[in-house]
Amino acid sequence: MWPILILLIIGLMVVLERFFTLTKASINTKKLLNNVQDALEEEGVPQALEVCENTPGPVAEIFHAGLSRVDRGIDEVEKAVQNAGSIEMSFLERGLTWLATIIAIAPMLGFTGTVWGMILAFQDIEKANDISPSIVAGGISVALLTTLFGLIVAIIIQAFHNFFVTRIDSIIIDMEEGSLKLIDTLTEMEDQGELQTSNS
Repeated sequence: MWPILILLIIGLMVVLERFFTLTKASINTKKLLNNVQDALEEEGVPQALEVCENTPGPVAEIFHAGLSRVDRGIDEVEKAVQNAGSIEMSFLERGLTWLATIIAIAPMLGFTGTVWGMILAFQDIEKANDISPSIVAGGISVALLTTLFGLIVAIIIQAFHNFFVTRIDSIIIDMEEGSLKLIDTLTEMEDQGELQTSNS
C-alpha cells in the first residue's frame, strides 16, 4: 500500500505541475497572430518581436524564433520555427512519461499485493490446519485492498494523462497553424517590399 500511495503522491505532483504549465501555455493564437501582423505592418520586425516577448506561451516563443531570423531570409525563418517547435513540443510533453510509468506500475504493485495476500492466507491455513473463513479473511482482505487501490491510482492518473495529451495536441495544432500563417505573412510582405527588419 505504501509504494502505491507514494506513486499517487508523485503522480499528483506531476499533474499539478503539468496543469499549471499547460494552462500558462494556452493562449489565443489568433489574437497573438493579429497583434504580430499589426506590429509588422506598423513598425516592422522589432515591434513584432516585442509583442512576442511580452506574450507567454510556446506559440509566442516560436514566433519570436522565426522573427529573429527574418533578416536571413524566409528559409532561415522556417528552419528557426521548426527547431523552436521541436523544443516547445518536448517542453509540453515533459512529465507525461512519469505519468505513463505510474499508470503501468500502480496496478502491478496492486497485483503484487494480491499475490502476497494470498500467500499470507495459505500460510494461515497451513498454521491452523483449517480452512475457515475467519482464518483466510485477513490475507484476502490485503489482496483485495491493494489491488483496488492500485487500480484506483492508475485510473486517476490515466484520466489526467489523457486530458494532458488532448490539451498538448490542441496546443501543437495551434503552434503549427500559427507558424504557417506567420511565414505566409512574412513571405507576402517580403514580396511586396513592406517588410521592415529594423527601426529605421
